[in-house]
Amino acid sequence: MPKQSRPNRPNVLLIVADDHQAGAIGALGHPVVRTPTLDGLVARGTAFTRAYYMGGLVPALCAPARAALLTGTHLFSAQAAPELHPARHDVAIDPARPTLPELFRRAGYETFVTGKWHNDGAALRRSFSRGERIFLGGMCDHRRVPLHDYAPARAFPSARVRFERGFSTELFCDAARRFVARRAADPRPFFAYVALTSPHDPRTPPAAYARQYRPAKLPLPGNFLPEHPFDNGEMGVRDERLASHPLRPAAVRRHLADYYGMISHHDAEIGRLLDTIARTGQAENTIVAYVSDHGLALGGHGLLGKQNLYEHSVRVPLLLSGPGVRAGGRDAELAYSFDLFPTLCDLAAVDCPRDILGRSLVPRLRRPGRSGRESVFALYRDCQRMVADRRWKLIQYDVGGRKRLQLFDLESDPGETRDLSGLARHRPRVARLRRRLDEWQNDVGDRWMREFPE
Repeated sequence: MPKQSRPNRPNVLLIVADDHQAGAIGALGHPVVRTPTLDGLVARGTAFTRAYYMGGLVPALCAPARAALLTGTHLFSAQAAPELHPARHDVAIDPARPTLPELFRRAGYETFVTGKWHNDGAALRRSFSRGERIFLGGMCDHRRVPLHDYAPARAFPSARVRFERGFSTELFCDAARRFVARRAADPRPFFAYVALTSPHDPRTPPAAYARQYRPAKLPLPGNFLPEHPFDNGEMGVRDERLASHPLRPAAVRRHLADYYGMISHHDAEIGRLLDTIARTGQAENTIVAYVSDHGLALGGHGLLGKQNLYEHSVRVPLLLSGPGVRAGGRDAELAYSFDLFPTLCDLAAVDCPRDILGRSLVPRLRRPGRSGRESVFALYRDCQRMVADRRWKLIQYDVGGRKRLQLFDLESDPGETRDLSGLARHRPRVARLRRRLDEWQNDVGDRWMREFPE
């Protein structure tokens, strides 16, 4: 493989969480959850507090989210064959598109994977030179994870599945710790992709972390509702069946306690991984990126899952620290999670394809206050579409031919509790946002929800 020459090129550790709400980090103002490791990343680096993912055409949104993250482009371009499917649980990456770890591998990095892989095996094999404890799928029992060894020249037959004792996050982070410890004596840089299955359900935190959060004392989300006020096109999906409806406050508090316990546990395991990097003398030359595939409702708007376009579900945590990253930075401009693709390439001086939609965040790291994107967009299957600018957000619904709108002022109403779409004074704003959304759909080739009349 061709290699690019650059002395002292930084290592990259990319950690991808599963279902982590953007605001569920202590240092970013969450009143309850304890995340000392992630708080440290915020202090040592920059937090992008308005980062979004773009959604997907399938209910298992982890798969299209990770395809976009790994290819640095929108979900239709990232996928080999984008299609509307009511129950599909994986998404194949377009083989013509190099993945982020594949580019680093071509540039001379040793690339490593552990944890959840929710895309196709061919993309995994071309992306990584090494791997350990790989979980192929969307979700599993955290104490009985079906694991695969890395197989560079063949598929991953189910007969070779094995199980090891331990919790999912511990298994994956221990595999990464072994890898980075071994790498300390190697002159080549590494790219490590650590994909967690936490805090995705089943939310079963280890006992010590479950005890940290007492359900009766937890506040409900400020936008809690017993029921969503209308059919959004996906009211019966598996995520929404994790509790009975209408939602009861006690049941939601129980879910929140387990969710926070999962986050605190994986925060501690990430801390052990970062300690290994520091102990082996690699901390000063390692870029750490933390992101989630998407968020989760957990009682917000009368919902539990992520199959919606409210902020609790479409925004994600995006943290960066390490060489080239400003310490103590907070960036509240709009971004996508797949902007990490060109950002990490820039920070490591790895050549990046020009035909991606991702935009490097490095100029914003070097010039605080530099403006980001003007708008971001997201979708869910053929029933929901969204556009947001720095202040305003519009959601369109088409459920069985019944169409409706929601307009929110995110500046004065970040919890999206007041729909302003029916007010006459906002009609020009609604029309402007709808035109912008229509233009974006034309640009990306979204044909699955169109003909929304004025």
